[in-house]
Amino acid sequence: MARPLIGVSTYLESGARWGVWELEAALLPAGYPRLVQAAGGLAAMLPPDGPEHAAATVARLDGLVIAGGPDVEPVRYGAERAPRTGPPARARDDWELALIDAALAAGVPLLGICRGMQLLNVALGGTLTQHVDGHVEAVGVFGRHPVKPVPGTLYASAVPEESSVPTYHHQAVDRLGTGLVASAYAADGTVEALELPAAVGWVLGVQWHPEMGEDLRVMRALVRAAS
Repeated sequence: MARPLIGVSTYLESGARWGVWELEAALLPAGYPRLVQAAGGLAAMLPPDGPEHAAATVARLDGLVIAGGPDVEPVRYGAERAPRTGPPARARDDWELALIDAALAAGVPLLGICRGMQLLNVALGGTLTQHVDGHVEAVGVFGRHPVKPVPGTLYASAVPEESSVPTYHHQAVDRLGTGLVASAYAADGTVEALELPAAVGWVLGVQWHPEMGEDLRVMRALVRAAS
Protein backbone atom coordinates (compact mmCIF):
# COMPACT_ATOMS: atom_id res chain seq x y z
CA MET A 1 0.00 0.00 0.00
CA ALA A 2 1.31 3.46 -0.89
CA ARG A 3 2.31 5.63 2.04
CA PRO A 4 -0.14 8.54 2.41
CA LEU A 5 1.12 12.06 1.71
CA ILE A 6 0.87 14.21 4.84
CA GLY A 7 1.36 17.95 4.41
CA VAL A 8 2.78 19.94 7.33
CA SER A 9 2.49 23.73 7.46
CA THR A 10 5.73 25.72 7.70
CA TYR A 11 6.51 29.36 8.39
CA LEU A 12 8.79 32.08 7.06
CA GLU A 13 11.62 33.40 9.22
CA SER A 14 14.11 36.11 8.32
CA GLY A 15 17.77 35.80 9.23
CA ALA A 16 17.99 32.02 9.07
CA ARG A 17 21.66 30.99 8.91
CA TRP A 18 23.42 27.99 7.36
CA GLY A 19 26.93 27.84 5.93
CA VAL A 20 27.79 31.26 4.53
CA TRP A 21 24.13 32.22 4.06
CA GLU A 22 21.75 34.34 6.08
CA LEU A 23 18.42 34.47 4.26
CA GLU A 24 14.67 34.27 4.71
CA ALA A 25 13.68 30.61 4.95
CA ALA A 26 10.58 28.46 5.16
CA LEU A 27 11.17 26.60 8.42
CA LEU A 28 9.82 23.56 10.20
CA PRO A 29 11.43 21.78 13.16
CA ALA A 30 12.72 18.44 11.92
CA GLY A 31 10.67 16.58 14.54
CA TYR A 32 7.52 17.06 12.46
CA PRO A 33 8.58 15.30 9.24
CA ARG A 34 10.43 12.68 11.27
CA LEU A 35 7.24 11.93 13.20
CA VAL A 36 5.21 11.63 9.99
CA GLN A 37 7.82 9.31 8.48
CA ALA A 38 8.13 7.17 11.61
CA ALA A 39 4.34 6.78 11.65
CA GLY A 40 4.30 5.48 8.09
CA GLY A 41 3.54 8.59 6.06
CA LEU A 42 5.31 10.67 3.43
CA ALA A 43 5.99 14.19 4.70
CA ALA A 44 5.46 17.27 2.53
CA MET A 45 6.42 20.68 3.89
CA LEU A 46 3.90 23.37 2.95
CA PRO A 47 5.43 26.86 2.77
CA PRO A 48 3.08 29.84 3.26
CA ASP A 49 1.07 30.76 0.17
CA GLY A 50 -1.94 32.89 -0.63
CA PRO A 51 -5.14 31.67 1.06
CA GLU A 52 -6.72 31.35 -2.37
CA HIS A 53 -4.37 28.43 -3.06
CA ALA A 54 -5.27 26.45 0.05
CA ALA A 55 -7.98 24.30 -1.54
CA ALA A 56 -5.72 23.30 -4.44
CA THR A 57 -2.93 22.46 -2.00
CA VAL A 58 -5.12 20.32 0.23
CA ALA A 59 -6.56 18.52 -2.80
CA ARG A 60 -3.10 17.01 -3.41
CA LEU A 61 -2.79 15.69 0.16
CA ASP A 62 -4.03 12.61 1.99
CA GLY A 63 -3.70 14.28 5.40
CA LEU A 64 -2.80 17.66 6.89
CA VAL A 65 -0.89 18.76 9.99
CA ILE A 66 -1.02 22.35 11.23
CA ALA A 67 2.21 22.82 13.16
CA GLY A 68 2.92 24.67 16.38
CA GLY A 69 4.23 28.21 16.50
CA PRO A 70 3.39 31.76 17.59
CA ASP A 71 0.24 33.03 19.25
CA VAL A 72 -2.91 33.41 17.15
CA GLU A 73 -3.78 37.08 16.73
CA PRO A 74 -6.61 37.79 19.22
CA VAL A 75 -8.64 39.78 16.70
CA ARG A 76 -9.30 36.42 15.01
CA TYR A 77 -11.54 35.50 17.94
CA GLY A 78 -12.87 38.94 18.80
CA ALA A 79 -10.50 39.80 21.64
CA GLU A 80 -8.02 42.56 22.39
CA ARG A 81 -4.35 41.67 22.70
CA ALA A 82 -3.29 40.91 26.27
CA PRO A 83 0.15 42.07 27.53
CA ARG A 84 1.72 38.59 27.39
CA THR A 85 0.41 37.71 23.93
CA GLY A 86 3.11 37.59 21.27
CA PRO A 87 3.29 39.70 18.11
CA PRO A 88 0.88 38.84 15.30
CA ALA A 89 1.77 36.45 12.49
CA ARG A 90 -0.98 37.60 10.14
CA ALA A 91 0.20 35.95 6.93
CA ARG A 92 0.60 32.65 8.73
CA ASP A 93 -2.82 32.96 10.37
CA ASP A 94 -4.38 33.65 6.94
CA TRP A 95 -2.66 30.68 5.29
CA GLU A 96 -3.25 28.12 8.02
CA LEU A 97 -6.88 29.13 8.59
CA ALA A 98 -7.44 28.69 4.85
CA LEU A 99 -5.76 25.25 4.99
CA ILE A 100 -8.01 24.23 7.89
CA ASP A 101 -11.14 25.44 6.08
CA ALA A 102 -10.10 23.56 2.94
CA ALA A 103 -9.38 20.33 4.83
CA LEU A 104 -12.72 20.48 6.65
CA ALA A 105 -14.57 21.15 3.39
CA ALA A 106 -12.83 18.31 1.57
CA GLY A 107 -12.92 15.78 4.40
CA VAL A 108 -9.13 15.49 4.49
CA PRO A 109 -7.89 14.09 7.85
CA LEU A 110 -6.54 16.96 9.95
CA LEU A 111 -4.27 17.11 12.99
CA GLY A 112 -3.57 20.41 14.75
CA ILE A 113 -0.55 20.56 17.07
CA CYS A 114 -0.33 23.21 19.82
CA ARG A 115 -0.98 26.45 17.88
CA GLY A 116 -2.60 24.22 15.25
CA MET A 117 -5.16 23.02 17.80
CA GLN A 118 -5.82 26.57 18.93
CA LEU A 119 -6.23 27.72 15.34
CA LEU A 120 -8.67 24.88 14.64
CA ASN A 121 -10.74 26.05 17.59
CA VAL A 122 -10.67 29.66 16.34
CA ALA A 123 -11.55 28.56 12.78
CA LEU A 124 -14.77 27.05 14.16
CA GLY A 125 -15.72 30.12 16.19
CA GLY A 126 -14.03 29.29 19.50
CA THR A 127 -11.91 31.53 21.71
CA LEU A 128 -8.58 31.29 23.53
CA THR A 129 -7.28 32.12 26.98
CA GLN A 130 -4.29 34.36 26.29
CA HIS A 131 -2.13 33.22 29.20
CA VAL A 132 -1.99 30.21 31.49
CA ASP A 133 0.81 29.33 33.91
CA GLY A 134 2.42 25.97 34.47
CA HIS A 135 2.69 24.66 30.91
CA VAL A 136 6.21 25.95 30.12
CA GLU A 137 9.16 24.56 32.08
CA ALA A 138 11.53 27.37 31.05
CA VAL A 139 12.07 29.57 28.00
CA GLY A 140 13.08 27.29 25.15
CA VAL A 141 12.69 24.14 27.25
CA PHE A 142 9.94 21.55 26.74
CA GLY A 143 8.41 20.18 29.92
CA ARG A 144 6.16 17.18 30.47
CA HIS A 145 2.87 16.63 32.23
CA PRO A 146 0.12 14.01 32.18
CA VAL A 147 -3.03 14.30 30.08
CA LYS A 148 -6.14 12.23 30.64
CA PRO A 149 -8.31 11.13 27.70
CA VAL A 150 -12.08 11.38 27.66
CA PRO A 151 -13.50 7.86 27.14
CA GLY A 152 -15.28 7.25 23.86
CA THR A 153 -13.46 9.96 21.92
CA LEU A 154 -11.31 9.75 18.82
CA TYR A 155 -8.26 10.61 20.89
CA ALA A 156 -9.05 7.93 23.48
CA SER A 157 -9.30 5.35 20.70
CA ALA A 158 -5.65 6.11 19.86
CA VAL A 159 -4.34 6.68 23.41
CA PRO A 160 -6.76 5.09 25.90
CA GLU A 161 -4.75 5.68 29.08
CA GLU A 162 -3.40 8.75 30.87
CA SER A 163 -0.01 9.57 29.42
CA SER A 164 2.86 12.00 29.90
CA VAL A 165 3.34 14.39 26.98
CA PRO A 166 5.92 17.01 25.90
CA THR A 167 4.46 20.48 26.44
CA TYR A 168 5.37 24.11 25.73
CA HIS A 169 2.55 26.65 25.54
CA HIS A 170 1.17 29.62 27.43
CA GLN A 171 -2.20 29.94 25.70
CA ALA A 172 -5.10 27.51 25.78
CA VAL A 173 -8.59 26.85 24.50
CA ASP A 174 -11.34 28.78 26.27
CA ARG A 175 -14.76 28.44 24.59
CA LEU A 176 -14.94 25.49 22.23
CA GLY A 177 -15.70 26.14 18.58
CA THR A 178 -18.89 24.92 16.93
CA GLY A 179 -19.13 21.12 16.92
CA LEU A 180 -15.86 20.55 18.77
CA VAL A 181 -15.66 18.39 21.88
CA ALA A 182 -12.86 18.19 24.42
CA SER A 183 -11.15 14.79 24.34
CA ALA A 184 -8.32 15.16 26.88
CA TYR A 185 -7.54 17.36 29.89
CA ALA A 186 -4.54 18.31 31.99
CA ALA A 187 -4.76 18.04 35.78
CA ASP A 188 -5.51 21.79 36.03
CA GLY A 189 -8.51 21.46 33.71
CA THR A 190 -6.81 22.82 30.59
CA VAL A 191 -8.24 21.30 27.40
CA GLU A 192 -5.37 19.23 26.00
CA ALA A 193 -7.15 17.69 23.01
CA LEU A 194 -10.28 18.48 21.04
CA GLU A 195 -11.97 16.94 18.05
CA LEU A 196 -14.98 16.82 15.80
CA PRO A 197 -17.33 13.83 16.08
CA ALA A 198 -16.24 10.84 14.00
CA ALA A 199 -19.28 11.24 11.74
CA VAL A 200 -17.79 14.52 10.49
CA GLY A 201 -14.42 12.99 9.62
CA TRP A 202 -10.99 12.58 11.24
CA VAL A 203 -10.30 15.96 12.88
CA LEU A 204 -8.16 16.16 16.03
CA GLY A 205 -6.15 18.81 17.83
CA VAL A 206 -3.61 18.22 20.60
CA GLN A 207 -2.16 20.97 22.77
CA TRP A 208 1.18 19.25 23.32
CA HIS A 209 4.07 18.50 20.94
CA PRO A 210 4.13 14.83 19.88
CA GLU A 211 7.02 15.64 17.52
CA MET A 212 9.19 16.17 20.63
CA GLY A 213 8.44 12.75 22.09
CA GLU A 214 8.57 9.08 21.15
CA ASP A 215 4.86 8.21 21.24
CA LEU A 216 3.73 7.66 17.64
CA ARG A 217 0.11 6.79 18.35
CA VAL A 218 -1.53 10.12 17.52
CA MET A 219 0.37 10.47 14.24
CA ARG A 220 -0.21 6.82 13.40
CA ALA A 221 -3.93 7.42 13.83
CA LEU A 222 -3.74 10.31 11.35
CA VAL A 223 -1.74 8.22 8.89
CA ARG A 224 -4.28 5.38 9.13
CA ALA A 225 -7.12 7.80 8.48
CA ALA A 226 -5.22 9.30 5.55
CA SER A 227 -4.69 5.83 4.08
